[in-house]
Amino acid sequence: MSTDAQAPPLVRSQRRRAVLASTVGTAIEWYDFFLYGTAAALVFPHVFFPGVSPYAGVIAAFGTQFVGFAARPIGAAIFGHYGDRIGRKATLIVTLLIMGIGTALIGVLPGYAAIGIAAPVLLTVLRLLQGIAVGGEWGGSVLLAMEWGPPTRRGLMASWPQLGVPVGLLLSTAMVQLMSSLTGPDFLTWGWRVPFLVSIVLVGVGLYVRLKVLESPEFAAVKEQKAVARRPLVEVIKQQWRDILLSAFVRMSEQAPFYLFVTFVLSYGTTTLGLPRSQLLNATLIAAAIGLVSVPLFGYLSDLIGRKLVYGIGIVGTALFAFPYFGLLNTRAAGLVLLAIVVSLIVHDMQYGPQAALIAETFGTNVRYSGAGLGYQLASVIAGGPAPLIAAAIIEKTGSSIWISWYIVGCAAISMIALVLMPRRRNADDADPALAVGATDRQPGGRR
Repeated sequence: MSTDAQAPPLVRSQRRRAVLASTVGTAIEWYDFFLYGTAAALVFPHVFFPGVSPYAGVIAAFGTQFVGFAARPIGAAIFGHYGDRIGRKATLIVTLLIMGIGTALIGVLPGYAAIGIAAPVLLTVLRLLQGIAVGGEWGGSVLLAMEWGPPTRRGLMASWPQLGVPVGLLLSTAMVQLMSSLTGPDFLTWGWRVPFLVSIVLVGVGLYVRLKVLESPEFAAVKEQKAVARRPLVEVIKQQWRDILLSAFVRMSEQAPFYLFVTFVLSYGTTTLGLPRSQLLNATLIAAAIGLVSVPLFGYLSDLIGRKLVYGIGIVGTALFAFPYFGLLNTRAAGLVLLAIVVSLIVHDMQYGPQAALIAETFGTNVRYSGAGLGYQLASVIAGGPAPLIAAAIIEKTGSSIWISWYIVGCAAISMIALVLMPRRRNADDADPALAVGATDRQPGGRR
């Protein structure tokens, strides 16, 4: 059993670099991805879908956002294959470049008034590139950090790249808020473009950091033992399809509510409740800042008391808060709106902190990028992408948020079932870097 204190200086140094490279790169990827979501709620209906009703504009904007979610499993499949074949580091360089270029191009994309229908079409294509990039990013960044860490601290190590979500959310929301304040009425004209163009600078920083880290020792051992899978994606689908599906469904209570809490709430708050845009953005900033502490905290707790226990508490918390969440929002009181947004992201973080290790430990090292990445990103299609569309349709049809709360409860129920059915992870001390498919011990009666 290895700890940081017992590890050689070179190993400790590389662990720090791996954590930094994974977290910084993931934060930049999520900055780009969340920036699109914020713009889809506040900007794109006016710039790319003018002349339609507010509801139709929101649906169209969230529809292009969904394209990015649908593309994420494709990215996970493509980069998972190469990540398990040639290594984690090389694939992470490519995903970062694709995301940065795609985001910057959105920043210079003419609106509907300038080029007509070509504008939303090109927007959709660029969102597709974003989805492919972020789909391939998660698996590599999580595994690079987790596989460099000591076996008894995998929950904490894998949670650091998860910090990319609150950091990306914090940075993207702050940039939108800043440009909204600086440009005022010109925000919808050109101010919104600046945060997208800033992505180029951030990508340069991310590349500099990532080029300095070595390949993970576990994957290096797989290559040394000549245990690299010839067709990792095909092999993991054939032999662990059930684990891939469970990995996707266990995310329902985290993924779907999250995009209601950070994306749909902007549209709902400004359009339905008439709240100031700045109030909602400031509340999201505060909640994201708290996530900088809560995500690694819950990852660390999962090392102490178990992944499933921490995750299960988060599922229950999400379900219990589904109705109070909208009740607090609907008061329109600034303090209660802030409370709703902050608490919603804390119960999310209880799941997101231990989630990376929970999913990744289900798969052997030589198919882990493919299996974990595909399972994780499938949730974007069944949960994250449809959630704002479903919520917007519910509000349009019923005029009430109560059915959105029931939708959240339903997602939590599905996740709890999947969590119970997930295989028991191997003891950390038994970790074998060259393990192939089926790296977990199944519950009695299950397939090994």
